[in-house]
Amino acid sequence: MNTILTYFVSLFVIVISVFTTLYIKSELERVLHEKTDTVPFHICNIVIILMASLLAHAVMAKYVIGTEFDLIRQLVIHVCMILPIYILGHFGIEKYKSIYRKYMTTEHRKVVVLNEKYLKKKKRFSKLNKYNAVSKEKQRKRYYIK
Repeated sequence: MNTILTYFVSLFVIVISVFTTLYIKSELERVLHEKTDTVPFHICNIVIILMASLLAHAVMAKYVIGTEFDLIRQLVIHVCMILPIYILGHFGIEKYKSIYRKYMTTEHRKVVVLNEKYLKKKKRFSKLNKYNAVSKEKQRKRYYIK
């Protein structure tokens, strides 16, 4: 039971680390104007995730449960846990980015086609429109009173 708890905590840390590092990777690529995926970002992400998950596993095994921590065995197990989750997360984020991108260009890169799903996603709350209308009405009344 203690081993299951330890691996469950490690799995939780892995999932959070995967989505955090993939989000940071996509933002870095956007800032650096990279059009394609870069392999060093993926390698760094996997190393960061591996360190975080091994740290969580070591803390749970050594200090909470009180068992020994075998580094080589846990390294292999965690790599086997990380790779499928990382690959699925990467494809999921790439699909999300492709569906909700702002625009698409044609083959000649001269015509820009706006994406309707992106425009639907960016709808404002209806309460904000009413709030702005009310505030504009108050401002009009204030000007007429003076």
